[in-house]
Amino acid sequence: MSFDLSALRKNYALEALSEHDVLPDPLAQFDRWFQEALNAQLAEPNAMTLATASREGRPSARTVLLKGIDQQGFVFFTNYESRKGHELADNPQAALLFTWLELERQIRIEGRVERIDREASLAYFQSRPKGSQIGAWTSPQSQVIPGRDSLEAKQIALELEFEKSDVLPLPPFWGGYRLLPDMLEFWQGRPSRLHDRIRFIKSENDWKIERLAP
Repeated sequence: MSFDLSALRKNYALEALSEHDVLPDPLAQFDRWFQEALNAQLAEPNAMTLATASREGRPSARTVLLKGIDQQGFVFFTNYESRKGHELADNPQAALLFTWLELERQIRIEGRVERIDREASLAYFQSRPKGSQIGAWTSPQSQVIPGRDSLEAKQIALELEFEKSDVLPLPPFWGGYRLLPDMLEFWQGRPSRLHDRIRFIKSENDWKIERLAP
């Protein structure tokens, strides 16, 4: 390499975070930080790393978009037959990571994952742009394909098939998941790498708040 990676560093000093600053409900605290990310006009603030693992424990991670949040958890959509879909079927535990470097913040979330109901998946699917609906039908996500030409040929065929329809039916292999969190950690960058880490741990019907060493 023509540059020294070990010399790349930034001193974080925008904000602080204490046990007394956070809201007692971590989902409310998430909403507070998410609103601040929206107000800061960050690019794709709902982009999150989703980490899953196979039955044998081999991990994989990718970026997906958060598309809903409620008191139960965090909702995203994907192809059930993708790699992450198969891994979640075999091992329904996952982790999410939001990284907002402009705010010197990140949020780690862990918990069990379940599918949402088909009616909710249908409602979201048909709210998407038509091109995105066709894309979901077109792509055998995570499968090996002979080339992009085959993908584009299938896309064109579907566009002709549904030319007169504004919405497409919901693919049987596509829908939503909800991660039900039992751990959330809020990380705020601080000077000299002595960052603030406040963790919420689910305890029966309540949340335990604790500070972690950076």
